[in-house]
Formats: sequence, structure tokens, C-alpha cells
Amino acid sequence: MSRDARWKALLELLVERGRLDVEEAATLLEVSAATIRRDFDQLAEQQMLVRTRGGAVVHGVSYELPLRYKTARHASEKQRVAKAVADLIAPGEAVGLTGGTTTTEVARALAVRPDLTSGSPALTVVTNALNIANELAVRPQFKIVVTGGVARPQSYELIGPLADGVLGQITLDVAVLGVVAFDAAHGAAAHDEAEAAINRLLCERAERVIVAADSSKLGRRAFARICAAESVGTLVTDASVTPATVRQFEEAGVEVVTV
Repeated sequence: MSRDARWKALLELLVERGRLDVEEAATLLEVSAATIRRDFDQLAEQQMLVRTRGGAVVHGVSYELPLRYKTARHASEKQRVAKAVADLIAPGEAVGLTGGTTTTEVARALAVRPDLTSGSPALTVVTNALNIANELAVRPQFKIVVTGGVARPQSYELIGPLADGVLGQITLDVAVLGVVAFDAAHGAAAHDEAEAAINRLLCERAERVIVAADSSKLGRRAFARICAAESVGTLVTDASVTPATVRQFEEAGVEVVTV
């Protein structure tokens, strides 16, 4: 197992359990205890976990692992959801994309759509996510608008009043919202209040709002509310969503698309 694969596995185990012992992790990953100790020390240096005697515990922000360690989680579901979301966007529209692994896949799906290979522009994409802007900037047919702001290393998103200034001057046809939680009663939410504020503003500037979320995000709550469920026109999720959850969203006025 490569170091990156071990680190991803260790971080996911920590998120699930909250605490992990060296010997336990060594057994689960089938490597030596010395290797796990070294991994824990290096991850602690990067502030992804807190080292303890004999193990490690969840860092205060480790529920928001950097994107490179989160991308593989529910990867096939996210890719299916992303393609379905991309298919809902018409050529020539102005699209807002928030940060996140699923919205990053939406950007990739838009980039390879055959009917978006040309245009003046084929799409206008507004985003506060540096990684999304970086991936799409090489597509000359796309007009890319990046908000200002301060970059958060956990999500590559720009936040703060500089981003507010740009978003207050534009209008969007559609905002595609990535979330950590979406509940019919409590709405869409993020862990960080500053990210939630920027995402909320993107939604307010859009004619319609699409939430792109695999089913693991549904029926959950998170700290910072982005918007009410009633503000969302369409939820695109995977086919593992329960009928009861679909019914709750539909009763809140949200169209549910499963893929």
C-alpha cells in the first residue's frame, strides 16, 4: 500500500471512529506499527490529526479533509450525479459552482460535453473554488470568473468580503451547490460558516438552484446553514436514496433526480 493510500485510509478511519490506536491501525492496514507511528507523526505535522500516546485522535477540522483525500469517497456515485447535473445545464448559461468534490466532478463533466466545445462563450462559470477554476481555465470556450477572497486550504474555496463584492455584481442562471448535509426540514448546510455565507450568496444570485449530493449527505445536519430546502429547485443524488427521503424532499417542493 502506498503512503497516500495509507494516509487516506487512516484519515477516513479517524473520521469514522474519532480515535485510533497504533496497533489497531497497523492490524487494519496490514503494515508495521513503526510505519503507522511515522504516518501519524507526519499527518500531525500537517495538522490533519492530533497525536496522542499510542495513537491519534480527530483534529478539530479533520471532518473537512483536504480534497485530495476526500475525492475517492463515494467516487462512482459522485461521478454519476455530476454527469446528471451537467446535463441539466444549457449551452450559454451562467453557472455558479461552489467548492467540493461533487461540484469538481460537475466541472469535469461540463468540460467534456460535446455540445460545449465551442461558443462565445459556451458557458460562463463563476466559482469561488480555486481547483475548479484551475481545471476549467484551459478551456478557451468557457468564460471563467473567480471570486476574490481568502483561500481555505481544506476546500480550496475563497471566502470573505472580497468574494462578496464580486458576487454582489453578477446574476446567474443556475447555481450548483455542493453540501456536506441536506435535510428537508433543516436545509442545505456546510461545516464552515464562511463557506456557507458565500454559497448562500451564489444561490441568491441564481435563477435556479441545484444541489448535487450523493445519498450519504441526505437527511443530515451540519453547523452552518446555506439555504432552506424550499430554495432548492432540484436535488440530484444516487439511487441509494430511500423512498422516504425522496418523499420528504418532494413535499418540501424539491424535484429529486436519482441516477
